[in-house]
Amino acid sequence: MIKTDVKYMRMALELAAKARGNTSPNPMVGAVIVKDGRVIGKGYHMKAGTPHAEVHALREAGELSRGATMYVTLEPCSHYGRTPPCSKAVIAAGVARVVVAMEDPNPLVSGQGIQQMREAGIQVEVGLMEKEARELNEVFIKYIKTRRPFVVMKSAMTLDGKIATATGHSRWITGEEARRLVHLWRSWYDAILVGIGTVLTDNPLLTCRLEDRQAQNPVRIILDSLGRLPVDVNVLKTIEQAPVIVVSTEKIPRERKAVLEKLGAEVLVLPEREGRPDLAALLDELGRREITSLFVEGGATVNASFLKNRLADKTVWFVAPKIVGGPQAPGPVGDMGIQFMDECLNIKNMSVQDIGPDLLITGYPDYGDKEPAAGKRGRCRCLPV
Repeated sequence: MIKTDVKYMRMALELAAKARGNTSPNPMVGAVIVKDGRVIGKGYHMKAGTPHAEVHALREAGELSRGATMYVTLEPCSHYGRTPPCSKAVIAAGVARVVVAMEDPNPLVSGQGIQQMREAGIQVEVGLMEKEARELNEVFIKYIKTRRPFVVMKSAMTLDGKIATATGHSRWITGEEARRLVHLWRSWYDAILVGIGTVLTDNPLLTCRLEDRQAQNPVRIILDSLGRLPVDVNVLKTIEQAPVIVVSTEKIPRERKAVLEKLGAEVLVLPEREGRPDLAALLDELGRREITSLFVEGGATVNASFLKNRLADKTVWFVAPKIVGGPQAPGPVGDMGIQFMDECLNIKNMSVQDIGPDLLITGYPDYGDKEPAAGKRGRCRCLPV
């Protein structure tokens, strides 16, 4: 590895990230072509069904591609999908060396693109800045391996761990900068999920309201076991802005289901678990619809359900420099049945950054290989949502 390789791969990663929120169900990919110390072509995958990053870069470089080096953040595809295979385009262009950040986890590719290029006489090197490439495409990696969406759980609490006062008032815990970031995240992920309690309390829109990204609203999902969603809530008033899926059970009254459907919402009836929609079944269904990412903005009960059932992949937690106090003020996670500290769910790979006056703590739940501790003592149950 040399410094110039790192420089150009970083450029490719930055190009790839420009399409964040636009490529689902495809990954974000960037490519840079260099010859004689000069960038002669670059590109990134902009949207599913459009040319891949390598094709954009090769078109820009033209005949100069022959004998050049290509830096690409993900192994060039080797199969016919929505577009032709990129590995063959790279070979045909006469590229001499290809530096790949990571192999494609897609079983349809998974090393075959690299093999094809090597068999054609191209020098292929794999693994430069692989960690950064995996972080960039953590959504795609989870989805392509499991066919379930990558689940990001967001919460905001005060310094003493409260998400509202004892009266339920919660606007606003965080500052303007954090709220703006949350709207940006909404534009990145395919779907957003809340429980019926959040809708009844806050009546949110669940849309992205950044001026330059308003067209990138997520699918709005509401967990509503009994069909309690009022007909005059904001999500139904703005149904032309983004689809609404009400996730319920057989307990929803037929008349209520018909009313919601007439207003334009989809009512998804799922199997029950402890009388509530089975969240694992929900993720399976979303995966079948090519919804690759899910942004959870639920309350304490929803958060506990996702964590307890090992369904959250990432947590983004805001901590505001405020103190509410009082035993009746709720916290961000409901009952998980944990009785002993050695049963706690640990968070790994944490990072902390300042977002205005608030702290943002990002991490990944470490479920390990153990069964949920409360389950070992016969007390584990799926929490209501």
